[in-house]
Amino acid sequence: MSGILTMKHIAILLAFLITLSSPVAAQDFQKGLAAAQSGDFATALQEWTPLAEAGVDIAQFNLAQMYSNGQGVPQDYKEAVKWYKLSAEQGNATAPFGLGLIYEEGGWGVLKDNIMAHMWYSIAASNGNKDVGTSRDILAKEMTPEAIQEAQAMASKCMESNYKECGY
Repeated sequence: MSGILTMKHIAILLAFLITLSSPVAAQDFQKGLAAAQSGDFATALQEWTPLAEAGVDIAQFNLAQMYSNGQGVPQDYKEAVKWYKLSAEQGNATAPFGLGLIYEEGGWGVLKDNIMAHMWYSIAASNGNKDVGTSRDILAKEMTPEAIQEAQAMASKCMESNYKECGY
């Protein structure tokens, strides 16, 4: 996952900005976005953290990206997982893809786990992320049919529990 924003993310951000109900939150988010785009991740962190803590899913997603990539913060996959999960709980279709990547790669205190990666990729696909199917299919080639079945069952349980029971 290189870079904090792609064209797809920018489109998601613009759609989100249109739906923001608080002008102050919109200003804070926009200030963080402008800062991140200019490489000022300290300001982005300052602007997005309160929004993320207040439950703004796109701010949570962007913090996850920052922690995953070590942009303005020490790279910390555990912290990235925390923010991706919170964002995913609110239906952000891209957040489960980020979780899948973290579990597929492993590192920084997060163990490589193909079953968890497949589970998150499946959730991302179910939430409308069309790009994730290829990653899931490539990963599946390294897995047993039993492991794939377990990942699919875990994905169903995760979504049915509103993201409260995700994993082992």
